[in-house]
Amino acid sequence: MTLLGAFRASRPVFPEIKSFESALSPNVISRNGVFPRSILDIASFGEHLDRRTNRFTRTDIPALNSLAVDSLLCLFDEKESLFCRRARLTKNGFCREKVSGKLSAIAMLGLRRLAESGVTCRFDLSSIQDAIWKDRSWIKGIGDLGLLTWFTAACIPERLRAVFDDYDFSKAITAYSDGREARTASLAWFLAGISHAHLAGRSNTPDLTDVAVETYNLIQENQGEEGIFGHAAALPGFFNHGICNRFGRFSDQVYAIYALSTFARAFQIEEPVEPALECANSICALQGEMGQWWFLYDKRTCRVASRYPVLSGQQDGIAPASLLALSEATGQNFRDPIYKGLSWITGTNELGSDLRNLEEAVIWDSIGPKRCTTKWWDRACNLLSISSGTRAANLNIVYEARPDHFGWLLYAFGKFGLPKEAVSVRTAKA
Repeated sequence: MTLLGAFRASRPVFPEIKSFESALSPNVISRNGVFPRSILDIASFGEHLDRRTNRFTRTDIPALNSLAVDSLLCLFDEKESLFCRRARLTKNGFCREKVSGKLSAIAMLGLRRLAESGVTCRFDLSSIQDAIWKDRSWIKGIGDLGLLTWFTAACIPERLRAVFDDYDFSKAITAYSDGREARTASLAWFLAGISHAHLAGRSNTPDLTDVAVETYNLIQENQGEEGIFGHAAALPGFFNHGICNRFGRFSDQVYAIYALSTFARAFQIEEPVEPALECANSICALQGEMGQWWFLYDKRTCRVASRYPVLSGQQDGIAPASLLALSEATGQNFRDPIYKGLSWITGTNELGSDLRNLEEAVIWDSIGPKRCTTKWWDRACNLLSISSGTRAANLNIVYEARPDHFGWLLYAFGKFGLPKEAVSVRTAKA
């Protein structure tokens, strides 16, 4: 049966996915014995075996959530009721850029997930939601439309009908350039938005099955034989066509994993889970020894094409969010790669530096090359299968903070709440 035919048959296949029974296991081994597996149980994140040192380490997820909230408070513009696009640390302190409705929508996804845990982080969520909804001039592409739909379904589902009245979803793929170019991350956001709208269960929303299947097919066409996704089907120019089709950023991989997992869960269909698992297994196999989620991948060879920059928002945000979504769909356990990624944030990285700065109440943006020549040399060496041996002296911390980073972090882990002593952290009033 084809994917579209399976939709029409409306035959539920969850929670058991027959094709992946071999990946399921009822129990996992902990330091203290055996306990029932639950990838979403805070206990399963309590301890992690660092195989390099053969020692158990612990990352305090609620404390990480608390720091993410503090970081968002630093980026919040009370007058606009939105979050700034970016804040950079300068000699004179933080320099904040103008607000961004798009990045505020991502921040709201995380804050809403945190609020669902039962804690109060003292943001006026309603005023932020209204500000995002009021000015939608940031909708420039099919990915932005998907994010708007995702945000609306998760935060203000009563307005979903208005989204479908204001935008023509049946023509969106051809109406926007990122849809026509079949950019993987943009299509993934669009598919995720449709899937979350379906999960919202509003009776007055249109049937988006056909456009969802079309989007899924376009995403799948960008995938290589070993699971890696290219950036796009084609971009203008002969040179761009070959490059973008062969190489994909880490964001292309994880957004595709999340979208396919959510699509499968929303429409109760099995097929999309397989390409998501193939991609997840490939990127986990390519994860750095210190837990790095590398920057660029070659779908033809299933290898890392460029390592830097390594972004904090991928280490503790969208990568865990995507792998946890896939875990929900399949039962596959991604605890170890998730925890390795978190360890990179807390000091197990190339510079041996903890990227959490409690004094400034932020998590720094990334570690990357000091010079562009270092980045291109690293890329060339990876393509030629030569070890570049990038030295720590050639790397530095990027002292910036962005709201989407902390939005994805809370979206991944917000369900675990805040530390009991930090429930009433700093206040933002709109």
